[in-house]
Amino acid sequence: MSESSAAPGSGASAEVIGAGETSGTGDPSTGGRQPARRHEARPGVLRDILSGSWLVSLLSIAVGLLAGAVLIAASNESVQETLGYFFARPADFFVTAWHVVTEAYIALFRGAIFDWQATSFVRAVRPFTESLVAATPLILAGLGIALGFRSGLFNIGGQGQVILGAILAGFLGYWLTLPAGLHLVVAVLGGIAGGALWGGIAGALKARTGANEVIVTIMLNSIAGYLIAYLLKQQWFTQSGSANPQSRDVDATASLFPLLPDPFRLNAGFLIAVAATVLVWWLLERSTLGFEFRAVGENPHAARTAGISVGRVTFLVMALAGALAGLAGASQVLGTEDKLTIGIAGSLGFDAITVALLGRSRPLGTFLAGLLFGAFKAGGYTMQAQTGTPIDIILVVQSVIVLLIAAPPLVRGLFRLPAPAGKEAR
Repeated sequence: MSESSAAPGSGASAEVIGAGETSGTGDPSTGGRQPARRHEARPGVLRDILSGSWLVSLLSIAVGLLAGAVLIAASNESVQETLGYFFARPADFFVTAWHVVTEAYIALFRGAIFDWQATSFVRAVRPFTESLVAATPLILAGLGIALGFRSGLFNIGGQGQVILGAILAGFLGYWLTLPAGLHLVVAVLGGIAGGALWGGIAGALKARTGANEVIVTIMLNSIAGYLIAYLLKQQWFTQSGSANPQSRDVDATASLFPLLPDPFRLNAGFLIAVAATVLVWWLLERSTLGFEFRAVGENPHAARTAGISVGRVTFLVMALAGALAGLAGASQVLGTEDKLTIGIAGSLGFDAITVALLGRSRPLGTFLAGLLFGAFKAGGYTMQAQTGTPIDIILVVQSVIVLLIAAPPLVRGLFRLPAPAGKEAR
């Protein structure tokens, strides 16, 4: 059916507008339709990425673990030896490979959830709390990335926003002298402000000039990395006599209070992550502002026609996303690391993209994905220490999961799953 013969309001017409083309009066040579705006077509890409079901996410995790199993077996010397006489005794290869893989994944579980071989109950349950510690900043930063995705924005700047949040939270945490409680609140708000500032810069440039937020946020990541490297060389900033590029410890009055006694490291940052998850859910699903965010994410032109200021929404989304990422940085420096270092953010900002994708940019899904990746991180060290399996294999597993999450049709093709409603006709 040609475009001119499509009935008004039909699926064909809606799909054209949803792809980012604007209707109305325009150049007669284009049939009264204005040219499509490239930046308004991108929400369609996000819809495709996030179109996968929970089953697709679970199958992606399974395939990622299977790929990890293959690499674990391939990197093991005992398995490699059995390949030398595979055709003479093939059973040796399969038995050895099975033993190596199961041993590695059991060690991963023991390091992430529960160590039944520990000598005490405290040591047995400590791995689970370590997974929660590792998951806390991933959840917070992941919520910020997910908020951008739901609003049609590719926020790749989580890394820089985490760093800025850590810088301000940490500096206020050891530079100010305030009563306990008040000092913590000020430091946490400083982290939120730092991330919001960094995200807001990208949002303002996008809203005012149409600058590509992917490029802007990537450049801001680099600036943030160089900024913290510079500051940690300044005596007035670090207030430390150490020759290493690090600050002095955050004051006890600004530290996030522990939830459990020593040797557990779980602190109030996890409660903040839970509260942030609920808040983002309420914002997106129950508030007027969240409706505007989702409307712009689905179709910027339709949202603009309905009277929503797309520029205002773009700025607010990026600022709020940055605030959540900054909160992740604050939880790191005030709760886990206790000081500012070059690697305070690690790869949190980039891992958060994985978490948001796996969680399908839903608050609950992002929370659960953060727990999973926190478990991977905590258990990976035990797996490497006890079995000699390279911890880099965990990164490969995560990468495979992201690859499959970003291509739902690939997963549906691998497992012969039916296409979601509305996709079959395309």
